[in-house]
Amino acid sequence: MTTRAAYPTDLTDAEWAYLEPLVPAPKSGGRPAFRTRRELVNAMLYLTRSGGAWSLLPHDFPPAKTVYHYFRLWRNDGTWERIHGVVRGKLRVQLGHEPTPSAGILDSQSVKTTEKGGATAMTLARR
Repeated sequence: MTTRAAYPTDLTDAEWAYLEPLVPAPKSGGRPAFRTRRELVNAMLYLTRSGGAWSLLPHDFPPAKTVYHYFRLWRNDGTWERIHGVVRGKLRVQLGHEPTPSAGILDSQSVKTTEKGGATAMTLARR
């Protein structure tokens, strides 16, 4: 694998050391993994930060279809949810809170926005 210039969204060595145990390892048996897990995650972080389309992924990352395959696989098996929970817990501890929140706040609007009202509702149809 060739080395490439780093993007601002790439994981640092310390960040990767923290995330690596949370990312599923390649399956044993079969063909060996051609792409490193770190490069796959870096490509996903690039897309998340840039807001670009999968097809616009720069050529120095793994192919977009490969990156999307793993993104979808890890989304469906709960990997992203687990990573989010662990990182959130660590951040909360650093901020002096308990690792998990003890309460939540739900807010709902009392105004319905899907129905027409006011002058628009009273306007008669023209002939």
